[in-house]
Amino acid sequence: MRFLLAVFSLSLVLLTGCANLADPQSTGGLSPITKGTVKRDGVAKLDLPNDLWERIRKGYKMPELENELANDRTQWYASKPDYLQRMTERSNKYLYHIVEELEARNMPTELALLPFIESAFNPQAVSSARASGMWQFMPKTGKSFDLKQNAFRDDRRDVQASTRAALDYLERLHKMFGDWHLALAAYNWGEGNVGKAIARNKRAGLPTGYTDLNMPMETRMYVPKLQAMKNIVGNPPQYGVVLPSIPNHPYFQSVPLPRDMDVSVAAKLAEISEPDFKALNPSAHRPVLLAAGTGNILLPWDNAEVFQRNYEASTLGRMATWTAWVAPTTMKVADAAKRVGMSEADFRAINNIPPRMLIKAGSALLVPRSANMLGDVAAQVADNGTLDLSPEAVAKRKAASKGKNAKGTKTASAKDSKGASKKQAAAKSDKKGKGDTKVAKK
Repeated sequence: MRFLLAVFSLSLVLLTGCANLADPQSTGGLSPITKGTVKRDGVAKLDLPNDLWERIRKGYKMPELENELANDRTQWYASKPDYLQRMTERSNKYLYHIVEELEARNMPTELALLPFIESAFNPQAVSSARASGMWQFMPKTGKSFDLKQNAFRDDRRDVQASTRAALDYLERLHKMFGDWHLALAAYNWGEGNVGKAIARNKRAGLPTGYTDLNMPMETRMYVPKLQAMKNIVGNPPQYGVVLPSIPNHPYFQSVPLPRDMDVSVAAKLAEISEPDFKALNPSAHRPVLLAAGTGNILLPWDNAEVFQRNYEASTLGRMATWTAWVAPTTMKVADAAKRVGMSEADFRAINNIPPRMLIKAGSALLVPRSANMLGDVAAQVADNGTLDLSPEAVAKRKAASKGKNAKGTKTASAKDSKGASKKQAAAKSDKKGKGDTKVAKK
C-alpha cells in the first residue's frame, strides 16, 4: 500500500512539472508555437540591404581621394543624368554577380563600379587599342588570365570569366603595390609603368603615392573617375541624382548548353529577345553557340527553367544551321566560298574577312550546316579553332620573289659554268708552261 502511495505522489509531482513547463510566464519556460506567435526580430536585426546600391555602400573600403580632379569628375557625371541612367540600367544585369565575387574575396565593393569607368558597363565595348569587354582586357593580358579568344568566342567579353580575371588581376596588383589607388593605376597603365614611376620618385627622394607620380593624363584621371562614381552612388540626393533600383537578388543563372545551337534558337527556347540573350552572353559573338566550346549560357533567373522545359519539349531535329569548317590549304576567299557553297560576299560577312586577304591552312570558319548534319562540332575545333589570314599582296610578292631568285640562280649558274671552263683551260695552259697553279701562287 505504501508503495502505491509513493508511486501516486511521484506521478503528481511529474504532472505538476509538466504544467509548469507549459506556463509561458515561467522563467525560461517554453510554449507551443501557434499562428501569430513567431517573432521576426532576429531577421530584422540582420539589417539586410534593401537594394544593391545600399549593399555596395556598406562594403566601401578604399581610402577616399579628395582632390580637385575627383570633385570635377563628380560634377561632370552628376551633370549627365541621361548618360548615368543608361549606364546604371545596363549595369543591373551584372552588378549583383560582381558584388558577390568581391565580397567572397573580401575586396572593396566600390570596385564593382569600375566597369562604369572602363566600358560604361557595355560588355561589347572595344577600344581603339583593341581592349575588349566590360573590364577592357587587352588580348595579351586576357590570355595571361586564361580568357580564351578564338574564332567562335572571346572570353574577354564573358560576364563571369572576365569578372573572375579582372578581380584576380586587381588582387595581384594590390599585393604588389600595397595600395588600391596604385593598383588601379597599374590596371590602367600597366604594372611595369607604375613600378618605374615609383622607382623614379624614390631615386629623387619624392613621395610615391598615386597623386605623387608622373603619369599619363588617362591614368591621372582614372581613380578620380572611380571616386566620382563612388561619391554619387554613396549619396545620390547630394548630387541631384536618382539611381534606378536594382534588387539585391541574382539577375541570371548559368545553364548547361546541351548541344550546338543558333543564338536565335537559344533565345526562343528561353522566351527572351535576342538582344537580351546577347547582353548576358556577349562572348558568343557568332550566330551559333558550339556546345564543346561554350559549356554554359547565362539566362535571366526566371527564364532558366523555361529554357530547360522548352528544350526538353522541342521536336527540332537540329538546332544549329551553322557549323565549323577547317580550310585544308591556304586559299583565296572566293575559292573557299565556292568550296562550301556560299557566295563570296556572304562568306566574307559571316566570317568577318576583310578584302585582299588569303585564308591560311587550318583556319576554322563558319559555314552552313547541311540538313542531315546532326552531330556537334568537335571540341578541338570548337574550343581552339582560329581564323588566320594573310594579305594577298604579301603572298604575291613572296611568289614573285621566289620566281626572280630562281631565275637569277639559273643565270648565275650558267655564267659560273662558262667561267669555270675558262679557268680550267687556263689551268691546263699553266701546267704546261709553269707547272701547278697553286704552287705558282705561293
